[in-house]
Amino acid sequence: MHLDVLDLRNFYYRTALGRVAQRAIRERVVEMWPPRAGQTMVGFGFAVPLLRPYLAQSRRVIGLMPAPQGVMPWPLGEPNVSLLCEDSEWPLATGFVDRLILMHGLETSDNSAAVLEESYRVLGPGGRALFIVPNRLGLWARGDSTPFGFGRPYSMGQMETELKRHGFMPERAMTALFAPPSLGRFWLKTSGFWEWAGHNAPWLAGGVLMVEASKQVYAPTRGGIGAMVRRPLRALEGIPAAAPVPRLEMAEQARIPGEVIPKL
Repeated sequence: MHLDVLDLRNFYYRTALGRVAQRAIRERVVEMWPPRAGQTMVGFGFAVPLLRPYLAQSRRVIGLMPAPQGVMPWPLGEPNVSLLCEDSEWPLATGFVDRLILMHGLETSDNSAAVLEESYRVLGPGGRALFIVPNRLGLWARGDSTPFGFGRPYSMGQMETELKRHGFMPERAMTALFAPPSLGRFWLKTSGFWEWAGHNAPWLAGGVLMVEASKQVYAPTRGGIGAMVRRPLRALEGIPAAAPVPRLEMAEQARIPGEVIPKL
């Protein structure tokens, strides 16, 4: 089930380990999606720590928080952009979103299929979604001292299979959070080094998977009777086509008795 919004807020904004995790993931997000003007950015779950770089340039930024989790006003000291919603009912129009980020929203949901269906529905043409989930092979999913220790962890293959089942096409993936989930001063101070090392050594297992996916849209079928009937009946097959009647003969047949037909 979803975590409590107060626990998530306290971890990301009031603990040193949470700030390390926030910075590490946000840097990878901005690397994949540099801020651009005119886009609609939406986060689901507890993705608001990742949305701050987009506040200045985006057309709109929205933070969706699931009802079992609860909601908090965000950003602090500015007009609120966060709201409460159900996993299966997002208050957004179809095709409304350009970029969608899910963090602590998929793996903790009791209805992950509904979350993926809503993610697919709200994405517009050319839209992209970024799914951030605990890595089954990483250290962060093996304990409950962080939010990534709750819910269902995923492997890369499991995540890609789940996305394809719901109409998404995985485009690229990476991992983050290579420093161990420890409050030790040494690990906190060297967290930047471990992120750099992990980013340059793909064989290392990060704490979270980050999978970018696009919306798979199929080309429409051709219209007309061919789209409804695969082999339409041809009732007039075999009947020879009518031969054209010469113009002079047509005029002769239509002549009124006594009328003189001018020569052509």
